[in-house]
Amino acid sequence: MKRILIFLTLGFSLRADFITPLFSDDFSRDEATPGKEDIGNGWTSNSAWRAKGHQQVDLIDGYMHVTKHAEADHGVAIFHAAEFQDGIVQLKFRLGEGDDLGVDFVDRELKTVHAGHLCIARVTNKAVTLTDSKTGGMDNEIRARREKGDKSPELAALLKSKTKSFKLDLKPNEWHSMNIKIVGDQMTVRIDDLEAVSFSSEGIAHPTKRMITLAVNKSADVDDVKVSKLK
Repeated sequence: MKRILIFLTLGFSLRADFITPLFSDDFSRDEATPGKEDIGNGWTSNSAWRAKGHQQVDLIDGYMHVTKHAEADHGVAIFHAAEFQDGIVQLKFRLGEGDDLGVDFVDRELKTVHAGHLCIARVTNKAVTLTDSKTGGMDNEIRARREKGDKSPELAALLKSKTKSFKLDLKPNEWHSMNIKIVGDQMTVRIDDLEAVSFSSEGIAHPTKRMITLAVNKSADVDDVKVSKLK
């Protein structure tokens, strides 16, 4: 794929970067069979094993509508391969009251963490939260301690150091933009034209992000997804 030299704005510092587009999707298509989940363009979901095969992702009017099914035993996860170390994810989203959307960076080949979770940016209408999952709550040893009921101050302090939240005041049921940039151990996020926020933690620097996952606990609309690799 051809590399292009452009000025990277995205609401962050203005600088020149080599960017390699990995994929984009505007969801301007319909399912082959109405009522049957068929996202296409390389996307898959956990509906088959978490929602008993019920449709949770629907392509409507040129965007992706996601709703957790009543019989699902887990939030909706929508996967797409995207391999990079440093990169950018851009998308548009719309959330109702109480909704949320996570953009999760994953390496399933990494066996020291649950399901390969590395780091995640999760947005609600009230806040955006950036988390290092690899060296935080998804680390297998830490996760095992939590499942055993470990509530020690030491563990609580460790987990607190692996995440940071920033307040938002977004209008529900309106479209907003989200730009996520990962460089080294730093994740920087900008919502709409608001000031960009950043969080640094060692797990974010994991050398191979192999997949992005859109994570929805209730409902969300997503459109115009673009993923690129830096350098």
